[in-house]
Amino acid sequence: MKAMSVSEELHEQSEHAKDPFDKRVAATMAILAATLAIVSVAGHIATTEELLLQQKASDQWSYYQAKSIRRYESEVARDMFAAMRNDAKSEEYTKNAERYRKDDEEIQKQAQDLEQESHVRGHQALRLHFGEVFLEISIVLASLAILSKRPLFWYAALGGGAVGAIIGATAYFVH
Repeated sequence: MKAMSVSEELHEQSEHAKDPFDKRVAATMAILAATLAIVSVAGHIATTEELLLQQKASDQWSYYQAKSIRRYESEVARDMFAAMRNDAKSEEYTKNAERYRKDDEEIQKQAQDLEQESHVRGHQALRLHFGEVFLEISIVLASLAILSKRPLFWYAALGGGAVGAIIGATAYFVH
């Protein structure tokens, strides 16, 4: 068998590029790649937000712990002044302890809200990452469709791409 010249090779490749099936699959691949990019970036953003919210919640719990320690110290001081029959100081530390108790409740609620929001972002990120997987597999299937000239791979790529896009799109609606 004789080796093809460069011009013959280019001519054969240009004939393949004119094949309507290859054009449809190539267009599908472009759409899948663009969708993958969007879902991937959204997944990275959701993951980053999840981590930031976890850090904020951790900071709130540290603040809660510091306020709880101050409340405990005020209660100890109150009891000590009450034992010494210093009612003015005892009352002052009673008020401090009450203020810290109220602060504790608010800080605890904020920390729990941040934890909840972090969990929501985590679930969103997970869905987006699953969407990425389906889109990546779909691009591989579309490549196989072009190489093998088998429409079944293209249909599988279309289906997988649709599933990936739907999973990614619903990440913000399903919690």
